[in-house]
Amino acid sequence: MTEPLPVRMADLPLGVRPCSMAAALEVLGERWSLLALREIGYGVHRFARIAGYTGASRDLLADRLRKLEAAGVVERRLYSEHPPRHEYHLTEAGRELFPVMLALTEWGDRWAVDSPAVVRRHACGQPLEIELVCHHCGGPVSRDTIHLELGDVS
Repeated sequence: MTEPLPVRMADLPLGVRPCSMAAALEVLGERWSLLALREIGYGVHRFARIAGYTGASRDLLADRLRKLEAAGVVERRLYSEHPPRHEYHLTEAGRELFPVMLALTEWGDRWAVDSPAVVRRHACGQPLEIELVCHHCGGPVSRDTIHLELGDVS
């Protein structure tokens, strides 16, 4: 069996590409959604506290949390019956966003702020730096080490 040939995406015919990134951005690609996920990841589960820490309006935050719940990224859990109140928790899909959130934060620390508000340290005590490595061989992952193949988009 022969290996599929690598694809140079810039050489493909012009047209809107089917893309996992575009699909992910449909779910996550809005500031208030990501900030709500940040807070839930920090252990903030109640609506009013999420709103307070993000600065999102209640209506906007409610809309984003509904969308994240519908997409299976967060789940609501009842914590009070009278009146009915819910907490928000990450699902498996939400927990798998952890490396994405770390990478966005690291990029923001480097390029979007003068000084980071929080320093993240690994358990070894050193400042955290995200490094992409291949799970299979342990080699570094960069634009130069990735080869693309077209998938089945039918």
